[in-house]
Amino acid sequence: MKTLYILRHAKSSWNFTELPDEQRPLMEKGKKRTRKIIEYMLSNDIVPAVIVSSHAVRAFDTATIVAHGIRFPAEDILISHNLYHCDTDGIFEELYPFDDTISSVMLVGHNPTLTNFLNKYFVPQIDYLPTSGFAGIKFETDRWSDLPLAKADPFLILFPKEM
Repeated sequence: MKTLYILRHAKSSWNFTELPDEQRPLMEKGKKRTRKIIEYMLSNDIVPAVIVSSHAVRAFDTATIVAHGIRFPAEDILISHNLYHCDTDGIFEELYPFDDTISSVMLVGHNPTLTNFLNKYFVPQIDYLPTSGFAGIKFETDRWSDLPLAKADPFLILFPKEM
């Protein structure tokens, strides 16, 4: 069994028009909503074995906040440039290289990719994964490379605004 957690980055600021998109910082409101996800993770013993974050500041800062909150070593967060602009196949490509002894991974990234990926599995589909939105899917396989063909159980979706 493999478990994939998906976390969209926290709400970021559009006030810094001089910054490239990848450099936009988080808003305090976004950090607060992310703390709701951390509380849920802690109360449900969710600590992924691996955290992979997009290289964008807003995603990496979100991953770091979560890592500190769940006592995951922040220096062990893996950074992916692929997660910034990939399509849904790119999500799988992030996971293929992992050793099959690893049972759970959390990806921290961006829309529309995350919403599109989740809508492959969630019924009914979601309109969009909001900032700091969190989801979980269990795949009935022992190999990360078999995920696309494995039976999937989308077991968790949280919208922090509703928590």
